[in-house]
Amino acid sequence: MSDIAATRQILVTSALPYANGSIHLGHMLEYIQTDIWVRFQKLRGHQAVYVCADDAHGSAIMLRAEKEGITSEQLIDNVHAEHSADFADFLVNFDNFHSTHSEENRELSELIYTRLKDAGHISTRSVTQYYDPEKGMFLADRFIRGTCPKCAAEDQYGDNCEKCGATYEPTELKDPRSAISGATPVLKDSKHFFFRLQDFTDMLKQWTRSGSLQDAVANKIAEWLDSGLQEWDISRDAPYFGFEIPGEPGKYFYVWLDAPIGYMASFKNLCSRRPELSFDAFWNADSSAELYHFIGKDIVNFHTLFWPAMLEGSGFRKPTAVNVHGYLTVNGQKMSKSRGTFIKARTYLDHLNPEYLRYYYAAKLGRGVEDLDLNLEDFVQKVNSDLVGKVVNIASRCAGFIHKGNGGVMVDANPAPELTSAFIDAAPSIADAYEKRDFSRAMREIMALADKANAWIADKAPWALNKQEGKQDEVQAICALGINLFRQLVIFLKPVLPTLAADAEAFLNVAPLRWEDHQTLLTNHQLNAFKPLLARIEPAKIEAMVDASKEDLAAATENPAPAGNGELVKEPLAEEINFDAFAAVDLRVALIEKCEFVEGADKLLRLSLDIGDAKRNVFSGIKSAYPDPSKLEGRLTLYVANLAPRKMKFGVSEGMVLAAGPGGEEIFLLSPDQGAKPGQRVK
Repeated sequence: MSDIAATRQILVTSALPYANGSIHLGHMLEYIQTDIWVRFQKLRGHQAVYVCADDAHGSAIMLRAEKEGITSEQLIDNVHAEHSADFADFLVNFDNFHSTHSEENRELSELIYTRLKDAGHISTRSVTQYYDPEKGMFLADRFIRGTCPKCAAEDQYGDNCEKCGATYEPTELKDPRSAISGATPVLKDSKHFFFRLQDFTDMLKQWTRSGSLQDAVANKIAEWLDSGLQEWDISRDAPYFGFEIPGEPGKYFYVWLDAPIGYMASFKNLCSRRPELSFDAFWNADSSAELYHFIGKDIVNFHTLFWPAMLEGSGFRKPTAVNVHGYLTVNGQKMSKSRGTFIKARTYLDHLNPEYLRYYYAAKLGRGVEDLDLNLEDFVQKVNSDLVGKVVNIASRCAGFIHKGNGGVMVDANPAPELTSAFIDAAPSIADAYEKRDFSRAMREIMALADKANAWIADKAPWALNKQEGKQDEVQAICALGINLFRQLVIFLKPVLPTLAADAEAFLNVAPLRWEDHQTLLTNHQLNAFKPLLARIEPAKIEAMVDASKEDLAAATENPAPAGNGELVKEPLAEEINFDAFAAVDLRVALIEKCEFVEGADKLLRLSLDIGDAKRNVFSGIKSAYPDPSKLEGRLTLYVANLAPRKMKFGVSEGMVLAAGPGGEEIFLLSPDQGAKPGQRVK
């Protein structure tokens, strides 16, 4: 009896990769995860369509194209070809991979904007921004550099300081300059267009608690809703690479508006080539189709607030669910070029089989938003042990005896019906794990079956029986069942390992396997010649990939080294102060009771401090150096206790912890010697 429900209509989308750089293994976490889920749905016979697109608009693309001496169109075409090849070689099976710079995207952007405007959800007002008088363009925050108004660190971004973690308005930056031309920017007014997100507060409060989001995500979004939603800027001034707002010359849709429309546009483009698909059937407000979106937690507020509100306001349906995943670390750390762990998709593909990574990601991916660590040593061990040592090993053990002893024909025999029943009985649970995106549970249950099969074959030892007179029929029965159990495992693993499955199907001499095929066994069946299905990962391949990923540090050696360690060259000593000025700073020993990530912040950690007789909450820009903040819990550090509280986007920071280093991964939290107690003054 089949455990498959009625055929479902499912549309699946992933966050759009930006058409301004290469795909890396952090990106691939999302697309592999989504592809596995889609392949599973297709394997079960459902109508599952997976679409995506390059996010192809914005000032950054325009400026890069200008720097390279090509048009923006040429740049995005080049990047699109690169992205498409990377996804294809990683076996990400998009039904359509489109671009936001398309006519479908233009038409839908204008339609949605017009509907929102007509419904009163668009407002306009004058905005004062920094303007580059030499370049003749308004500057986004990331294109403004200057001195931090809080700690006086030089060469900081226009909205945040990488050294002290402070956030501020661009106009607060000292000695601002344009990162594009180097000119001193001037303040200039322009009319901007805003989406009135606050109009949808009640709808969003209901939808975000409807089961469409993971509980952790819904709880985080509730903080935004409770604090009050604000208008969302959806426009930019010329020059800008994007689509012009209808009836507003020189005004362009900001990428925040037309990027999510890219999911719809990609599907609409596909519909024009596949007449069995209907755009309205999936996107109309009354659609009964399922719509799922996979994203990383860094853009969760946008895809769970702005996007569903925009869809609601323009008469389209909202997603069935938005599935959020965590970040990727490599060897427990943020990806690093100098360590060779900032690994591009293509660099990996040049050295390793894509299915190794697909399996490793699957083995570690659960339903939550926790970060996933690609530990390269564990990666080698797990792939070799599970895929080669367990799954492929079954076919390797059994195929030769069938070919040599019975001309490659599997006999009609089932010497272990309890084992075949265990495999069939396990299918609903494995399917449930796939459905719920609990891929790690699915892989554990599949490998438990592989362990049972290998243990049974080892106990029966056909290699020993084959040497005994009159035992050949028993050998054939054992090996036929072994091949059937291997076939079951291939079916269960097919969403993760499509190439291995295709190679196994060729060996098994069967049509492409479907999920329901796990309910039957092959009998009196002719096999094709067996070829090795999957090789072990050689550690040398990992080393070669890491070496190829390391950044070229040759430029650093071109300048003569300073007499010491060079730290004073990087950051010269500040002006002298008198003792009274220093004594005014109240330094205390603090115990870090809790340390956690700040949702939506790229650089900040939230530290809950015990300073003896009081508690303090501090935001610190040290996330890049401490990817596992829990490891700081229980540690003593130094704390500036009398620093005036700073109101930040994510809350109030009460003081500052002390750290040394230039920033990025080179930040070292200062600690007192053993014996110091929370609250003690540093003298």
